[in-house]
Amino acid sequence: MKYTTLPNTNIKVSKLCLGTMTWGNQNTQEEGFEQMNYALDQGINFFDTAELYPVPATAEKYADTERIIGRWFKKTGNRDKIVLGSKIAGTGDYTAHIRTNGFSPEAIKDAVNQSLKRLQTDYIDLYQLHWPERQTNTFGVRDYAHDSNEQWQDNFNEILHTLDGVIKEGKIRQIGISNEKAWATMRYLEESKMNNLPRMITIQNAYSLLNRVFEGDMAEIAIRENIGLLAYSPMAFGVLSGKYIKGTAAENSRLKLFPRFARYSSKQSTEATKQYLKIAEANNMSLAQMALAFVTQQPFVTSNIIGATTMSQLKENINSIAIELDDNLINSIKSVHNTIPNPAP
Repeated sequence: MKYTTLPNTNIKVSKLCLGTMTWGNQNTQEEGFEQMNYALDQGINFFDTAELYPVPATAEKYADTERIIGRWFKKTGNRDKIVLGSKIAGTGDYTAHIRTNGFSPEAIKDAVNQSLKRLQTDYIDLYQLHWPERQTNTFGVRDYAHDSNEQWQDNFNEILHTLDGVIKEGKIRQIGISNEKAWATMRYLEESKMNNLPRMITIQNAYSLLNRVFEGDMAEIAIRENIGLLAYSPMAFGVLSGKYIKGTAAENSRLKLFPRFARYSSKQSTEATKQYLKIAEANNMSLAQMALAFVTQQPFVTSNIIGATTMSQLKENINSIAIELDDNLINSIKSVHNTIPNPAP
């Protein structure tokens, strides 16, 4: 395993982070336990979860993933071996079953306390805002279109003050953002500088061979401001395994179970995936390992969040850490990207 530190801290984390959003839905508790045991044995010390999980989010299964992780901590006593990230869900119809008061001080404090109970721990190492409260282009929306009737009011300072209080209570150690854009990232950083408030140290956004929009503005911010990307969906919901092109996807695969998750299933995405598959096979590696290695070695990536529904997938994903893509292979990838740029924003 390879390691780095969370930006501006001495917290050591593995370059691969274990994603957990399938546990409690596609995966049972026992399978989640098996994944955590194996990942830890392979040197992964960084787990990422959220109160929203498992996905798809439902009131019936709300926060079951955190509960599974908490039971594993209790059973194994491994809490001190893990750097744990979790998230508070943002507002929207998708999360109305959770709460409707957004990132208000009351909401943040309650969300942290409830997560701590479910996770059976006294602290969360990295606490993240799952997506913005304001209207912006996230989750597959390519371009920003301003809503002049938007009711949201600037609350960056209030959020940081609230999180500062929770940090001082010892309930969280560090903070981060997720599904965020360049403007708000800089607003958070400036509020921290100007008012001596806690600093957002990571940003968890989608990043893969099919979605490199992070490289537009955010990569420069990540490097110059030292705010690390935690890359999620590096496998594009499994599309970048090649299994859907080859027709080998199991009946319980994500896109067969939940076809509405079509972010990575456009005609352009499929064509790009076919070309990436050819490159991988020409270089004697699986597409999954090439896709993951590409993400992991980017200079703005702090950790690459891998997720799997089977142990064979998890093992293949973890083994990608040993692969370093050379310049010739990167140039081949670049040629596809230049022809079909960001087909799945």
